[in-house]
Amino acid sequence: MAEKGLQGVRVAVLATNGYEEAELVEPKKALEEAGARVLVVAPKTGSIYGMKHHDKAGEVSVDLALSSAKSEDFDAVMLPGGAVNSDALRFEKEAQRFVQEMDRSGKPIAFICHAPWLLVSAGLTRGRTLTSYHTIQDDIRNSGGNWVDREVVPDRNWVSSRKPDDIPAFNKEMLSLFGERKARAAG
Repeated sequence: MAEKGLQGVRVAVLATNGYEEAELVEPKKALEEAGARVLVVAPKTGSIYGMKHHDKAGEVSVDLALSSAKSEDFDAVMLPGGAVNSDALRFEKEAQRFVQEMDRSGKPIAFICHAPWLLVSAGLTRGRTLTSYHTIQDDIRNSGGNWVDREVVPDRNWVSSRKPDDIPAFNKEMLSLFGERKARAAG
């Protein structure tokens, strides 16, 4: 992607060990190619490992510890899935606080697969329409969210997708949403 429509946009990728590799690496690359400054934010510094379905995959370096991350320093957040990652992250109080503050400010949140678990635990899904990996649809519905089975679902400042196969549509919608936020902030 040659266009740098997200130049100057600061994006936090919130993750921990066990993220689904494609769901972090591919959206991060798309954001960087669009000109965004992307920082991986995790509970601990160092690096975190990914998964390719059930198998351990590569690692990414952590740019910022969650305890040092301030929502006001970011324009948007992207949450990759992966059952292990999402299940661990949902109980991190600092992760809950971070997404609550981002949402309260109307900043865009893009998430895929199991990532909505964090939004459920943060109390943000009531009245929202979203999608996810099919196995967590009951959690979303039980938290007051409207779960739908679609490739990509925009809902105000959110965009969601179900699984790695949806990444092309997810990336397109995420870049559009983050670009709209930049335009509103500049206007």
